[in-house]
Amino acid sequence: MNICELNIIKELFENSYTNQRILSKNTKYSLGVVNKSLKNLFEYEFISKNNSLTLKAKSEIEKNRPKNAIILAAGLGFRMVPINFETPKAMIEVKGEILIERIIRQLREVGVEKIYVLTGYMKEKFEYLIDKFNVELVYNREYFEKNNIFSLKLVADKLDNSYIVPSDIWCKDNPFSKVEMYSWYMVSDNLSKKSEVRVNRKNELVRVGFDDAGNDMLGISYLLSKDCDYVREKIKNLCKYEKNNSLFWEKSLFSNKKMIVHSKLVNSKDAVEINTYEQLRELDNNSNNLDTKQIKIISNTLSIDSSKIKNISVLKKGMTNRSFLFEVDRQKYIMRVPGNGTKELINRKEELDVYSKIKEKGISDDIIYINAENGYKITKYIDNARCCDKDNKDDLKRCMKFLKIFHDMNLKVEHTFDIFKSIDFYETLRNGQKSVYKDYDSTKEKVKLLKNYIENSEKRFCLCHIDANCDNFLFDKNDKIYLIDWEYSAMQDPHLDIAMFCIYSLYDKKQIDDLIDIYFENNCKTEDRIKIYAYISACGLLWSNWCEYKFQLGIEFGEYSVKQYHYAKEYFNIVNSYGVL
Repeated sequence: MNICELNIIKELFENSYTNQRILSKNTKYSLGVVNKSLKNLFEYEFISKNNSLTLKAKSEIEKNRPKNAIILAAGLGFRMVPINFETPKAMIEVKGEILIERIIRQLREVGVEKIYVLTGYMKEKFEYLIDKFNVELVYNREYFEKNNIFSLKLVADKLDNSYIVPSDIWCKDNPFSKVEMYSWYMVSDNLSKKSEVRVNRKNELVRVGFDDAGNDMLGISYLLSKDCDYVREKIKNLCKYEKNNSLFWEKSLFSNKKMIVHSKLVNSKDAVEINTYEQLRELDNNSNNLDTKQIKIISNTLSIDSSKIKNISVLKKGMTNRSFLFEVDRQKYIMRVPGNGTKELINRKEELDVYSKIKEKGISDDIIYINAENGYKITKYIDNARCCDKDNKDDLKRCMKFLKIFHDMNLKVEHTFDIFKSIDFYETLRNGQKSVYKDYDSTKEKVKLLKNYIENSEKRFCLCHIDANCDNFLFDKNDKIYLIDWEYSAMQDPHLDIAMFCIYSLYDKKQIDDLIDIYFENNCKTEDRIKIYAYISACGLLWSNWCEYKFQLGIEFGEYSVKQYHYAKEYFNIVNSYGVL
């Protein structure tokens, strides 16, 4: 049977027809197509002479009936800033109804009782669904660094006449049905260059050409059991390779240049993917989720109505903070929102003191608002800026010269950054849980041996950045340099900033020595070089502990974390090789 015939069977099941013209109107097929399909269905013994469904047709309907649904709700929803700081996308309110609750109710309306909800970010927010809707929650531990194909992998064995539903789609009418005759994937009639597929004349979903527009991909899908087998095997193979960590689950639907399923084409007004604050505001400007703490701060600080806040977008996945970009009256701003667990790590009053010291020095970005209680900060956006390229020698020369000028200002504050106390402090934040590194205790004992050497080395103390990594050096469109993000800044040895730049950049020893030579203009004393090596070892252990604490909060830094621990061990051995301990 073809798609037309399958759709007519579905229509005949849901409504009794003797009038072909009404059937033509409701299916949107021409009268000629309807008459030909009815004739074929009669010959196949799926309908009787009066267009009633036969037992054979009813058996086919029963075989293809939906058995379960999988709701994908693990992602962080970065584009939903600032709402996603407090609420996962699945839990946003649209027209007085929680989005995921609406999806679950729509599924239940068509008889789907078994529902799996894939969680990750803010997983605790979903717990109430167990009692309220009797759903099964499945936690994806890799939600931060991997895309939703890895969520679907966790329940791939459950795929069997299944709906797959993203949790950020609002459908005006119920998109699900008691009768599903074939596998499909939902797309909208809106065209976008972000889409991978377009609907062709055969109702197939084929890949679009390079730079061509396709139909918006909405993510809702229905898979018959026979197609589930293909998807299950495809997911298994795709998830073997680290290069596929960022893949969407839809990749498993492709075979060569088209999807294995048919299209379900809907009007763009009837099914809306809610990815951003402004998309939610456009769909429902009365949603309670629009009135976030961050939006209130922006409105009050700039003395504007929230409707004037536009073009909100995530800026970067910060290691300590979450930042987003927004625009008011064509002026761009950045709002910093402290990340999870940040209050344990950062003294915001000390940060405010630092900003007061550097305010008139022309070395940092323009602060519009900063709150020493909660760490919220608003700065003017530096347009057309770029970060320092850690592999570009000219950039490094300019940044090290800038850093040295800052150090030579000899600015003073009341607080100090103590490396070894910080190592112990970050360790205590693990709440007694052992390090993931089996030789951590012996490594720490070795690193502690560096303390006396560092303290007895010749040095001067001044205000240092502490987090002077390549991403915090910005070049504006006029090539002026700014050093941003001063929250760790404190009194310390300026040479510590060099070490921090190196380990954040994941430099090898040659690159480290090259950077030291740049800062010192090829005139670095041996004892200063050894001291910087010691800082690299100590700070490697410090940031390794920091990463382990963040990991307990569900934030994974991958290679960066492991490399910091390697620095602790490797550069202790390098310092020790000089016979100075």
